[in-house]
Amino acid sequence: MGAVNTGIVWIVATPIGNLGDVSERVREVLRSVSLIAAEDTRRSRSLLKHLGIATPMIALHEHNERTVVPQLLAKVRAGENVALVSDAGTPLVSDPGFRLVRAAREAGVPVSPVPGACAAIAALSVAGMPSDRFVFEGFLPPKSSARRTRLRELAGEARTLVLYESSHRIQACCEDLRDVFGAGREAALLRELTKLHETWLGSTLGEIATRVAEDPEQRLGEFVLVVAGAGDEADAKLAEGRRVYALLRAELAPAQAAKLAAAITGAPRKALYGDRGLGAGNREFGDV
Repeated sequence: MGAVNTGIVWIVATPIGNLGDVSERVREVLRSVSLIAAEDTRRSRSLLKHLGIATPMIALHEHNERTVVPQLLAKVRAGENVALVSDAGTPLVSDPGFRLVRAAREAGVPVSPVPGACAAIAALSVAGMPSDRFVFEGFLPPKSSARRTRLRELAGEARTLVLYESSHRIQACCEDLRDVFGAGREAALLRELTKLHETWLGSTLGEIATRVAEDPEQRLGEFVLVVAGAGDEADAKLAEGRRVYALLRAELAPAQAAKLAAAITGAPRKALYGDRGLGAGNREFGDV
């Protein structure tokens, strides 16, 4: 689609850091629509001010989507164009907007993307790991017990994993990844992408966890973790063993669960129930 048409919901990607990444098409669409729906109008207002755009805004977030979405669709049906932006990057990628797009599609309202930055894709492009097939997991559960459970489910995934994490959980998340996937698993931690203090940490989960724990600066900002998939047969066995152990542990004592999981999968029992932190009394069974 070339020119902006009437009655369209535009899904507009905005910069994840460097404002120089704004395209001319983003400027054109945000300037021409009747209303911009923003996850946080305060943050989006700063971007619009930088671009010299005075288009009215309305907040659209997970707490008000059910009431705001009908209002937006009414405007589009009346012939107006509206745009959706998130705080940064591509809307709907770990950000609100799904209900708007679903409702628009169901109502026969045109929805069109204005592509741009996405932190997950940007990180994957520079991580140096296989990118032909990957899995985007977004944010893991905030509490360690649930996070480790989810990681054990993912430990056998052969595709590259892409994760988001916040500054106040990045250290605990890196430690959980190290403990569940193994310290030697290849990984990269991308911090503050496209910003002044952009950093890249690698090359294993063990090294990353150590750097994040030792350097407070590496716990500031916004993060994308890129983790290599389970590689060889030994890694796959260990990953499957940990997954089975997690299921059995819900019903059995740790030692018995580890013994059965090892017998079922061929994974070494000590790796399931030993010094790495999968036994009783470990913080896995509490919360961060």
